[in-house]
Formats: sequence, structure tokens, C-alpha cells
Amino acid sequence: MDAIARGTRVHLLGSPLDVVDMEEAVARCEAAIASREYLQHMSVNAAKLVSMRDDEELREGVNACGLVTADGQSVIWAARLLGVRLPERVAGIDLMHRMLAAASERGYRVYFLGAKQEVLDTAIARLRDRFPGLAVAGSQHGYFGDEETDTVAAAIRESQADILFVAMTSPRKEHFLGRLGPSLGAPFAMGVGGSVDVIAGLTKRAPVALQRAGLEWAYRMAQEPRRLGKRYLITNAQFVWMVLRERFTRRSSGPRGAAADAPVDAAARRAPADQPD
Repeated sequence: MDAIARGTRVHLLGSPLDVVDMEEAVARCEAAIASREYLQHMSVNAAKLVSMRDDEELREGVNACGLVTADGQSVIWAARLLGVRLPERVAGIDLMHRMLAAASERGYRVYFLGAKQEVLDTAIARLRDRFPGLAVAGSQHGYFGDEETDTVAAAIRESQADILFVAMTSPRKEHFLGRLGPSLGAPFAMGVGGSVDVIAGLTKRAPVALQRAGLEWAYRMAQEPRRLGKRYLITNAQFVWMVLRERFTRRSSGPRGAAADAPVDAAARRAPADQPD
């Protein structure tokens, strides 16, 4: 098992990953807000790692992010199998809640983009109850057409938000932030996917025991079997194959194969990777 310093960036399965725990991730996000230097967070799970293989724009977007963390427990286990011990899982929804708490305490202005309007309204109402000091800079549902993108982007800029949460599906949210993120004015941005649906009570998050067992996907699939069943089963099979193939490649090539995913320094972490997997 490689001994890798905290704060280092490694590359696994075609994706960068920052070796940070939740506290370190929150500290980086708050530092970006304080400095007004743009930082995008990206959480990666098995499905995203599989999608990155065939979606060049998604791959480039992930590589360009200043903070990338392991969202799924399966990614933690895969990293360990490939010789890298990550401190812990930093799930997107958990980081979102930590940043909402920080926003409530410090007065950060938050903008919400995505989900259906009624779901978004319910989620924001619940968050205001939970975080009484929360300053909502604005909100916009995610069901807008390409011709409306400039108008939506202008509204975000005019809101003077400190934090932008994008609750659209993948890869749309990644493409949106990859193309427009730095120009939107919010120093910290992150995609939060279905987190707004969870906050609004539309869907339920798996119990902690299932999360730790790496079965959150199964709990989610049980809630929407027709929509998610085939997708999850195929994606999970592809992910297992990716991990096993990488494991075999590393064993066959020895130190040279392992070097391909060696840690990169802080300067490289701030710039997009030049060599997509």
C-alpha cells in the first residue's frame, strides 16, 4: 500500500483523486471563497468513472476540477486494491451539507440550480428551516433549453453568489460547469446531482450501514427499479472489469505500470491534466 501524503493528488482508473478527508475538503472550499479564486468540486463514483471512458468532455471537466473526491465506497475499495489508501469517502451530499452549515454560520450566499421547480422550492424551504441563517442568492430549475443557458448564467452572475450548487443529471451538470463555471462569479461550485431530491424528501438516502457496505446503489435502485435497474447492473459490471484489468496491468508491468498513476504535486493539481486516460 502506497504511503501518500495528505493533500496529494493521485490518478486512478482515468480520474484524478485528491487524498483528503472531509475536514480538509471543507477547508479547501472555504479557502476558495475567502480568496475569490474559482474552485470546482467533483465527486466521482463507479458510474462516473465508467462514463469518463467514453465522454471526452466529461473526462476533461473532471481533470480540470480543483478538488476531486471519492463519492462511492466502491471507489475507496478500488483505490485500496490498486495500492492507494484514501483517508475516507467524501460524498457530494455530505460535503454539500457541510458547506450549507458553513454558509449559515458565515453568511455565504448560495445559489441553487437544477431539479424541478416544486422540488427545488421544497428543498430550499427545508434547508432554511435547518439552517436559519442561510442566505439564498437565487434559484433556477434545471429544465431549461440550450437557448436559455446564457440567461441562466447571467442570473447566477447577477446574484453575487459565493456557492453554486448544480443539481442536474450527469453529464449535463459536469458539461455546464466545465463550459461556464469560472465565468459564473461564484468562487465555489459543485454538482450535487440528486441531492436536492433527497433534501426535498422525493427520494431517500440509504442507511449508513448500507453506505459503508458499498450498497447505496442497491438501495437507490430499489426505489426506482425500472429506471435504474439495468443501468446500475451494467455500470457496476463495467466498473469491476475496469478495476480488475487495471490490477492485472499493474501486476504485469510492475513499477513502471504503477508510475502511470503516481501522485502529482500541488502545482499540477491546480491545472487540467494533459493526458486523458
